[in-house]
Amino acid sequence: MMRFQDKTAIVTGGAAGIGGATARRLAGEGASVLIADINEESASANVERIREAGGSAEAVRTDVGVHDDVRAMVEHAVSLWGRLDILVNNAYSPGEGHTGTAVEVTERQWDEGMGVLVKAIYLGVKYAVPEMRRGGGGSIVNISSVHGLLGTPGGLVYQAGKSAVIGVTKEMACDFGPDNIRVNAICPGHIVTERSAEYWHGRDGVQPLILEQSPLRRVGKTDDIASAVAFLCSEEAAFITGHALVVDGGLSIQLQEDLGIRQARFARSRPDVDVSP
Repeated sequence: MMRFQDKTAIVTGGAAGIGGATARRLAGEGASVLIADINEESASANVERIREAGGSAEAVRTDVGVHDDVRAMVEHAVSLWGRLDILVNNAYSPGEGHTGTAVEVTERQWDEGMGVLVKAIYLGVKYAVPEMRRGGGGSIVNISSVHGLLGTPGGLVYQAGKSAVIGVTKEMACDFGPDNIRVNAICPGHIVTERSAEYWHGRDGVQPLILEQSPLRRVGKTDDIASAVAFLCSEEAAFITGHALVVDGGLSIQLQEDLGIRQARFARSRPDVDVSP
């Protein structure tokens, strides 16, 4: 399929992981893709991978938490290809990862976390929308998380930030719908990226327990999210906006006490498996 022929897309954090797979998918379906990433070496490597497959891509160093970087990112895409049709807000600025409860998190950590998790979405849309208006419309996809829908102990900042991504997505869908600009979010579950694959290497004992958590009995791949992004950006989703699409293999649909019982049974049935984190 060439659903994005003659379209221009920006994918932030497009060097690797979910963003990398998304950039390759959009380019593989005809889009000219600007990979905006703080890691210039990895971004250039993904550009070469896309070009070797016959696609069109460029890279630009971008810190998505910096106003001038985001403005220059959009300007660069338009200078290259004359238009902007798709924005995938996948990256957020370094600094995330503060853990703790409301009692434990400092005010500085709260302010920084909200800035890096939500500000990047605001800045990307701020500069993308005027260009999309000039072209008659467009599609924006913001990457949230199942953490934006469900809580975990000690994750106040991340949970709040990812919840806010869903909230601003709905507001932006209302604001820009009259301009024929659709804004949606995706809430990934457990997705194995290059980085997380390195983490799990050598921890084979934990993997069977993780697989047992999902009704599909597998973890997600970056291509699973790239496929969802491509769908939401395509004409097949022309009447979908303001939606938070959960892509988690059914992880979040389960009754938690039933999941806990199943996990306990699994642990008893597999004494050979080390279930410690």
